[in-house]
Amino acid sequence: MAIPRDFINELIARIDIVDLIDRKVPLKKAGKNHSACCPFHSEKSPSFTVSRDKQFYHCFGCGAHGNAIDFVMEYDRLEFVDAIEELAGQLGLAVPREQGTGKRPDQGLSRDLYELMEEANLFYQSQLRQHTDKQKVVDYLEFRGLSSDVVEQFGIGFAPDGWDGLLGRYRQNLPAQDKLLTAGMLIANDSGKRYDRFRDRLMFPIRDRRGRVVGFGGRVLGDGTPKYLNSPETPIFHKGNELYGLYELKQKHRDPQHVLIVEGYMDVVALAQFGIDYAVASLGTSTTAEQFQLLVRSAKQVVCCYDGDRAGREAAWRALETALPLLKPGDQVKFMFLPQGEDPDTMVRKIGKEAFEALMQKAMLLPEFLFDTLSANHGTDKGALAKQAIALIEKVQDTVLQNLLLENLAHKLGMNSSEDLKKKLGFTVKQAKPLNAKGLQGRGTPLRLAIALLVQNPSLGFGLAKQPALDRLQMTGIELLNHLLDITREQTLNSAQLLEMHREHNQKSTLIKLAQWEHQVADENVLPEFKQTLIWLNNQYIEQRYQELSLKQALTKVEKMQLTKLISIMKGIAK
Repeated sequence: MAIPRDFINELIARIDIVDLIDRKVPLKKAGKNHSACCPFHSEKSPSFTVSRDKQFYHCFGCGAHGNAIDFVMEYDRLEFVDAIEELAGQLGLAVPREQGTGKRPDQGLSRDLYELMEEANLFYQSQLRQHTDKQKVVDYLEFRGLSSDVVEQFGIGFAPDGWDGLLGRYRQNLPAQDKLLTAGMLIANDSGKRYDRFRDRLMFPIRDRRGRVVGFGGRVLGDGTPKYLNSPETPIFHKGNELYGLYELKQKHRDPQHVLIVEGYMDVVALAQFGIDYAVASLGTSTTAEQFQLLVRSAKQVVCCYDGDRAGREAAWRALETALPLLKPGDQVKFMFLPQGEDPDTMVRKIGKEAFEALMQKAMLLPEFLFDTLSANHGTDKGALAKQAIALIEKVQDTVLQNLLLENLAHKLGMNSSEDLKKKLGFTVKQAKPLNAKGLQGRGTPLRLAIALLVQNPSLGFGLAKQPALDRLQMTGIELLNHLLDITREQTLNSAQLLEMHREHNQKSTLIKLAQWEHQVADENVLPEFKQTLIWLNNQYIEQRYQELSLKQALTKVEKMQLTKLISIMKGIAK
């Protein structure tokens, strides 16, 4: 991991999860915990609890759970590293990196680039208000029907004509110029002369999921070319990983039911102007796997909107091929095609919001689009159709969707059912993977209780003497207890820190369940109960070793002495 474990532990220790969540979801005191209606699903009565002692949250309705990092990841839709940086930023901490563990850019450089990009964004916005040529931009915005509210919502600005509009602000600051070159805002010609990349263009800032400006899209105001000019790839901007308008969408909708993906910046802002404020754009490229994962994590339904011409259909097919391996149960992808010559911008102006959303409702479901396209490509050649269809269906990870597609294919081929199809083609549907946990013995066993008490109260293990008998005890699940004892013996941790250390562990799901388990042990009895479980487990080893020696036919002198001692101990236990 690129971020040191000690820093993550410190971060979790310094962030109070109750204060963190309360700023976004108002909490009420409920006994020793706090509660609220869950922010991750709709409910009328609170089932979402937050524990200050454990620094952990859990919803008894939908099962959402985790520590401060998990909450920020889920609530703000951030990746793990972004969530770490967000929490560190709240504390005014810089996130350290371990040497040689990744290819992330220098953090100092990245921080400077973010600051310069925000400065550039403010400069373009100021030019829209103050530049001597601002009237032509205002006229253009009025012609496109964009209100001041939409312009402000998306931070739209103006890059004035000329070679040094932005450069002129850094004329005496060569280090800043160098970084603006790195950020793609300046260009250097063969002779080394530097000038602005964006000139006489309407400027659309591209924000990442944390709201930081990472790039720009510039639309020409006249008839110049190219019509759209985008920032190049930089240390902080990778266009295949970002979606224009996603940050703005999340500011409007905490849990959007659907998201519409279109091709251009102007499509996104024009749709927002008409109240369709859940559109994003793919930055002029084919939709990538990373972008699709962002989409399906952001909304229950993804509607891909394309022109109805051949190029639009081909782009939609590429999107389908990208989406198939990524879809999980519950994900829904639809394909919407506009009349030839229309784009979302022109279409919504022509027919209005209600009619446009009615077209979205009629969009083709993924299976329909898949088989319509295959039929159009292969005609009556059922063999070729089946071959291509199977190659695509094999990529699907969602077994429900896979079976649905097989049923559709069987119907297309004139077979009675998908079972006939599977037998004929030798197709095997993927089986869902079993839970990655070896499991513990019965629900109420002392071993289960020991692990649960330790997960919920890691201080129980601090300074505890080693338990050599437990290392040799043959019992399913004992390895996990020994592992936790080794960790908690040497350092003071809370539950959130302990679980964070096991984010990638194969027993993560087991630990999370035990962190939430209501073991019915009163607070004042936790320590004595934990000690009793350890005594019971040590006794189990004594019995195990006694059985091993009793069954041996030839004992060494040491083993005979050991057996005699064990018999004495067993008698003591029996009393």
